[in-house]
Amino acid sequence: MSMSSTNSAPQGLLQRVFKLQEHGTTARTEIIAGVTTFLTMVYIIFVNPQILAAAHMDIKAVFVTTCLIAAFGSILMGLVANLPIAVAPAMGLNAFFAFVVVGAMGYSWEVAMGAIFWGAVGLLLLTLFRIRYWIIAHIPLSLRVGITSGIGLFIAMMGLKNSGIIIPNNDTIVTIGNFASHNVLLGALGFFIIAILAARNIHAAILISIIITTVIGLLLGDVQYQGVFSLPPSVTTVVGKVDIVGALDISLSGVIFAFMLVNLFDSSGTLIGVTDKAGLTNEKGQFPRMKQALYVDSLSSVAGSAMGTSSVTAFIESTSGVSVGGRTGLTAVIVGILFLLAIFLSPLAGMVPSYATAGALIYVGVLMTSSLTRVKWNDLTESVPAFITAVMMPFSFSITEGIALGFIAYCVMKIGTFRWKEINLCVVIVSLLFIFKILLVDTHAIDLNNLF
Repeated sequence: MSMSSTNSAPQGLLQRVFKLQEHGTTARTEIIAGVTTFLTMVYIIFVNPQILAAAHMDIKAVFVTTCLIAAFGSILMGLVANLPIAVAPAMGLNAFFAFVVVGAMGYSWEVAMGAIFWGAVGLLLLTLFRIRYWIIAHIPLSLRVGITSGIGLFIAMMGLKNSGIIIPNNDTIVTIGNFASHNVLLGALGFFIIAILAARNIHAAILISIIITTVIGLLLGDVQYQGVFSLPPSVTTVVGKVDIVGALDISLSGVIFAFMLVNLFDSSGTLIGVTDKAGLTNEKGQFPRMKQALYVDSLSSVAGSAMGTSSVTAFIESTSGVSVGGRTGLTAVIVGILFLLAIFLSPLAGMVPSYATAGALIYVGVLMTSSLTRVKWNDLTESVPAFITAVMMPFSFSITEGIALGFIAYCVMKIGTFRWKEINLCVVIVSLLFIFKILLVDTHAIDLNNLF
């Protein structure tokens, strides 16, 4: 067999599986795109374990499960949907899980993770019965924007808290922290490194920031060197521990619904955004193999929660790979393979201090709140619900309550201005479900001072 025929065999296989020529791309371009996407989203293997550790989960085990589910979801997305979209545990819902459901409401992480599981199962059922498409099409833009922005504010608040930039105060609830401390200075430095590099279109801005602040922390004695490579830690402290039955509690119904609803909007919006960037969507926002992509997304969420990691979603960072030419599922498969290799970097994950990831949380908040520009601020029946949804998430320290109050406010404003015909059936059903929850389900008072 000649050398040329040997080299053409892999190329031919990739062509048949991913249809590279039909998408106007090459294997080399797809590999570069996969590496680019991985570098922009690899921060999740450091940030997600840090956040879930606040819920008393084993940080080393979570590191492994984060890598595994990101690899599983991304490879499945590439092979089944043939789209350049990577999948990993979602930012926002991991903080809601750790700081609210476990920290403030007092549930064990096992039960709280069970709530994530049922939310993922609900999302899968909505996808199977095509209700997901109906909900996406009928939730008003103002509420979608309010939900996204509110989660952004919630995440940013956690970043400010983790870095010590804000601290509790009996008179003002929160106040500015000590800017002479390492935590505050390096947390702020990390954020500005990300913002400046991102403004200069450097895709790996978050990863670079985490590395720089961790190295500085090492030099200052805040971090202990633990090595670079090692065999993967055991996951037995997490896998198999999720309390699926215990999560079937009426008091968790609102939490389960919130997990499902937010994951629905987050992932669906990301899928549409990335495929639009790749030039794959039509004028209705539809894209090829949309059904397969939604199935992969839903199944990944179920698998991730069963393994013991927070809700899984398509990552908007996939646009970085698309921007350098990624057009097929080969990009996503490359991302998945790199996440598998990252499992052997667990010592590095254990070295990262909380202030090194705080800048990433604040930056994600900036990105998510930017969608507020889409709100019709001159129409109070649209802007008031969006505002209430967004601000009540951080102020009530609950994504669930923010969504609930936003939907109810939308109905109140439309009815009060005699524009009730603009309220569709979907909004009515969701609002009534939340009113039912508020009236009949015990609520949990949250003392913000105990959260810092």
